[in-house]
Amino acid sequence: MKVLLLAGLGPYFKQSTDLVGSLFEPGGADRFARPSPDGAHAGFDLRSLAFEGPDGRRHQLLRRERSGSLSLIVDDQPAVERAPIPNLSAATVLSILDHAGVDYEYLPLDAVWDGEGEPSAGAFDCVLLSTTFICDRVSLARAVNWIAARLPGTPVVVGGQFSNLKYEKILRDHPEVLAVVRGDGELALPLLLRALEGRHDFDAVPNLVMRSGSGAACCGSQALQYVDIETHPAPTFRGPTPIVPYESMRGCPFTCKFCSFPAASPKWRYKSAQRIVSDWVNYREVNGARHIRALDSTFTVPQTRFRELLALLPAAGIGWEAFTRANVLSNPAVIESLARAHCRTLSIGFESMSDNSLDYMDKKVSAKQNRTAFRLLRGSPVGYRMSFMAGYPGETPEDYRETHDFLVDEYEGHFTLSVFSLQDETMPVWEDAQRFNILVADPENPDYSWTHSGMDVRTARALRQQTLRDVRWKNDGAVPFLWQTDYQTPLMPHRTARENYRAEKLVERIGFLPTDYPDPEQNGPRLRSLLAELAALGVTATPAPAPARVG
Repeated sequence: MKVLLLAGLGPYFKQSTDLVGSLFEPGGADRFARPSPDGAHAGFDLRSLAFEGPDGRRHQLLRRERSGSLSLIVDDQPAVERAPIPNLSAATVLSILDHAGVDYEYLPLDAVWDGEGEPSAGAFDCVLLSTTFICDRVSLARAVNWIAARLPGTPVVVGGQFSNLKYEKILRDHPEVLAVVRGDGELALPLLLRALEGRHDFDAVPNLVMRSGSGAACCGSQALQYVDIETHPAPTFRGPTPIVPYESMRGCPFTCKFCSFPAASPKWRYKSAQRIVSDWVNYREVNGARHIRALDSTFTVPQTRFRELLALLPAAGIGWEAFTRANVLSNPAVIESLARAHCRTLSIGFESMSDNSLDYMDKKVSAKQNRTAFRLLRGSPVGYRMSFMAGYPGETPEDYRETHDFLVDEYEGHFTLSVFSLQDETMPVWEDAQRFNILVADPENPDYSWTHSGMDVRTARALRQQTLRDVRWKNDGAVPFLWQTDYQTPLMPHRTARENYRAEKLVERIGFLPTDYPDPEQNGPRLRSLLAELAALGVTATPAPAPARVG
């Protein structure tokens, strides 16, 4: 049997209007309304910015992510060579197929969203589609239609986050889908593939829902069977993998209403501290891993395991990053322990600095705890990135103002700011639809057509844009993560983290001059000033080559 696996990120990660009209767009050199009177920025191109590296050569400041290697700054020193980071959901399924001895071909879901790849010519007996990063029925339909157009008649088996909750509707709406594997696939998937070959009984496959006429019928036991993640082998990676994605738990003990993750995996399970350290050391020895990217919703719970990890990880000598909650970071001793344990970066969903909004979300963290965590991390050896949102149901512009003021007046470092999304139709927030009068005018485009008792989506988007603009020009220390994913970061691996933050801030200001200050009487002097500040960091604009003479 040969199967095709489609797994990876969803389409949402590549959809952004933030850069429209800026110098970050293709053709950005033409984005200025017209040259300034002295011609200072006629045809200015961000790609002309370059610096002299330790090797004595000039290097382009904005290097495309796939154009070469880069370094991750650790303790203000370049520490980790960057290679493409494997997708964890894909790696998990690939490991299942490898252990089962299944012949397969893997295509990232970019093939569906962007046309980046096609399946090889030849027959497949089955297509496996991961919905871990698919959050709505429109995107799922795109993927299923892509498969049907290329491999008509080939049975499709779906698994992952979205299909765990929407399996009945998926089987009803998509006749191409033969079955859905709910929950853990380590036990179910190999048995299902054997059943498709006629070598196993479908009724004996756990966690399986199959098509029955025009609907769905559970096979075998309807109770979900969970794999013991403490004893089950961790995903394997082929060859050198400097940065390894990692999963130490399944499910989540929290009940944030904007997240459907706990409902999709109701039983919270986690690996022991000893098992985690053993896995990481194995990745270091087998794959040359120097950095672990822990992708759990909250790596720092339970507290007993967290304390054990802080005691064991210093000796392991492996850098790592993870997601945590603000209330875990309650005193300087915790930060010092994290630094000794080689924690390089923490990502924290602050979401809001309004206690009203945090209460609506059932976040179980206060604005005071958010501020404490930020102040403890600021200036510490542990890097951080906080995420915020605007427009959560029930939030008013007055509530959101507390987040805006914090970002403009207090925040330092990287952050993300998004508008509340209703794409994920499985979120528990829908339980509050009546409480907050949540309405969606266009079900095909929910992220652009919602309203609730606090505001509508247009207001939320306007508030977000105002915050980003105010942070851009009024806060020298805060750097939104808007354009950086297309480029290698840090921009200057030989420079300190603080210097790289400064370079990103200056590049962002230059990039948005055409949208923020379209009048050349204003943006000309600003451009010259910003270029002078970059020059102080060793970054200068390389003159464009003279056009070739004709004739």
